[in-house]
Amino acid sequence: MVFDVSVVYLVRGEGRDQQVLLGEKLTGLGLGKLVGPGGKSEGAETPAETAVREVWEEVGVHLELADLTPLAVIDYPFIDRPALSQRSHAFMASTFRGEPQSSSELKPGWWDMEHIPFDRMWSDARLWLPRAFGGEFLRATFEIGLDNSVVSEATTWSHSAGTNPGFLG
Repeated sequence: MVFDVSVVYLVRGEGRDQQVLLGEKLTGLGLGKLVGPGGKSEGAETPAETAVREVWEEVGVHLELADLTPLAVIDYPFIDRPALSQRSHAFMASTFRGEPQSSSELKPGWWDMEHIPFDRMWSDARLWLPRAFGGEFLRATFEIGLDNSVVSEATTWSHSAGTNPGFLG
């Protein structure tokens, strides 16, 4: 059984001063890793609706659906733990209201885009996130092993994230 999740990378600043919000995961899968705010879809939510709700719940920041830029849709089969398998819908947003606050799930902090701490993130992040931040849209599958490493990958890139019909729901 695969479940849907959404993750959002909040971005502020311009050029060399650009930063991304990452939070230290305080509970559950990925405990201790740096991640973008996000989580599981509830009911009939679209991926974008999940993204907006999760950012509010995890870091107290308000987003509108129109603020979201799609970055990727990634399937994560956990080959030795199928109950964890998921499809992740990744977004970026540079327009938002409020200052990120810690919650029981995430301790957020701003990181320079040029110095993203990939060694503290899930192992696949360094494989796709910089290119997605550069404007390309990714559809991928990253198989995850017992040690949470990428065992295999299949990726397809396109240059027009905004033209993926229905992505924002």
